[in-house]
Parts: sequence; structure tokens; C-alpha cells
Amino acid sequence: MNKNVFPHPSQANEEGIVAMGGDLSVEILLSAYSQGIFPWPHEGLPILWFCPWERGILEFKNFHVPRSLRKYVNKKKWRYTWDQDFSSVIRACAIVPRVGQSGTWINDQMILSYEKFHAANYAHSLEVWEGEELIGGIYGVFVNNIFSAESMFYKKSNASKWALWQLVNHLQSLGIEWIDVQMVTPITESFGAQLISQNDFLLKLHESQKRGPIHGISKPLASR
Repeated sequence: MNKNVFPHPSQANEEGIVAMGGDLSVEILLSAYSQGIFPWPHEGLPILWFCPWERGILEFKNFHVPRSLRKYVNKKKWRYTWDQDFSSVIRACAIVPRVGQSGTWINDQMILSYEKFHAANYAHSLEVWEGEELIGGIYGVFVNNIFSAESMFYKKSNASKWALWQLVNHLQSLGIEWIDVQMVTPITESFGAQLISQNDFLLKLHESQKRGPIHGISKPLASR
């Protein structure tokens, strides 16, 4: 695989794999996300790069917060920050147990590479705190006006859901209208996420990329 060139996503195989190999340098990650491609490591294989034939997105016009979550959070004294502890968030996401999986795709190589991507101002995190304890969070990538949510975690019930809720609020305040969630999970579906075709996803991607630059994504948020 040429360092900064990926095949067009329409050349993906049946499993949505666009390319194999390469590394996770900032340059390659930037090239991949610019085309709607993301890495998904599998143990024992070279790095696999995906653009699935069905893609999960969350359009903010369809976003809704479950009533039970609103009632639960109203009783809590939680606060959130933006980009204040990226390393802790991605490392916590790496050890979240996942149904049907004995390991994690967020391996050491991914962690170190995305920490560099964060230092380059492309990867971001939202942290949820109870007092001084980090109890939940979410991290993702913002490239060419598109935010791709990667993973989230919680140590206390509903903290990851609240992180997603606050992420959407923050991005909406910047004029962003949707996020890429890659695959629809029960949690993201409960907030309104849906699957669309690869072609429709790429059309949305290109339409968003044609907008002028969105400012404020990297501005640290004070604790709230």
C-alpha cells in the first residue's frame, strides 16, 4: 500500500476491507479518514482498513435522549471536559469487555498512534467526571469537517451515554450536523443512529468536506 494513497472505498471486498498493511502514522490516518476509511486491527493480520458497505451514522436531526437517561443524569453531579485526558480515555476504552470478543482492537499500537494523532489535533476526547474520578468518556477523530466516533467507556452506569449526549451537544454548537459512528450498536441506535449505504455515506462525506472550515473543535472546554 502506497503511504498516502488508498484504493477508492468502492473497491472494498465483501467484508468492507479496502486495503491491508501499512502503518498508523499521522499521515496515513489522515489520508484514510479523509476518504471515509478507518483501521480495524485483527490479531495476527496486517493492519486492515475498512469502509463497510453499510455505514452507521447519527444525524443530529434524528438524535433523541432516552427519557430514562435524562431522569437518571438529573440526579447526578457529573461534569465533562474536552481534550483534557485523551490517554486515559483511549486506554479505558481498550479494556472494555465486548460481547463475543476475548480481546480488543484497541491494541498498544493503536493507542500510541492515536495519542500522536491527538497531539496533531485530529483525535479528541470528551471526559466525564464525578468529583475528581474519571467515570466515562468517548474519543473520536475529526478530519475535514467529519467527526468519527471511535469508542467509549464507563465505570459508572450511563456515564458513556452521557458522554455521547454531551459530544453531540458540543458538535452541534459548532454547526456540525452528523457524526460517523461506523457501526450501529444498541446504544447508538437508542439515540437515533442508523445504517446507510456506503455510497450514501460517501456522498454525505464529500458534501460536508465542501463546507468551509469548522472552528472550535480543538478549543479546550472548561469543566461543566
